[in-house]
Amino acid sequence: MQLTDLPTLNAFLNGLAAVCLIVGYIFIRQGKRNLHRAMMVSAFTCSVVFLVSYLTYHAQVGSVRFQGVGGVRTLYFTILISHTVLAALVPFLAGVTLIRAIRGQFDRHRALARWTLPIWLYVSVTGVTIYWMLYQMDF
Repeated sequence: MQLTDLPTLNAFLNGLAAVCLIVGYIFIRQGKRNLHRAMMVSAFTCSVVFLVSYLTYHAQVGSVRFQGVGGVRTLYFTILISHTVLAALVPFLAGVTLIRAIRGQFDRHRALARWTLPIWLYVSVTGVTIYWMLYQMDF
């Protein structure tokens, strides 16, 4: 794997985390706690590997400039700003939510997970969107 492959890997990991989050949510709604746990640990693992890969890439490459102009540029930066602000929260929210589950503090876990899930899911999906806009769109 080369440095230039990391943005694609990062998008894949974000997408996989999103799928794991959705499937994990479905499992807990069905009362399948063990499957829920497996999906959420998988989502957490994908996000940790993503973060390491993302930091590695940007430590080497720096910022990548968005090439679009006009309305698509405004849309890109709107998504990027909301993504970035919320992405800064995800490691803390996900970590505390996971710790509460591990400790068996399920009421507290559930209360925080109601905030963590939509934020984490938004960050994962917009991460894929940003990748697509930055690396795949033709201008």
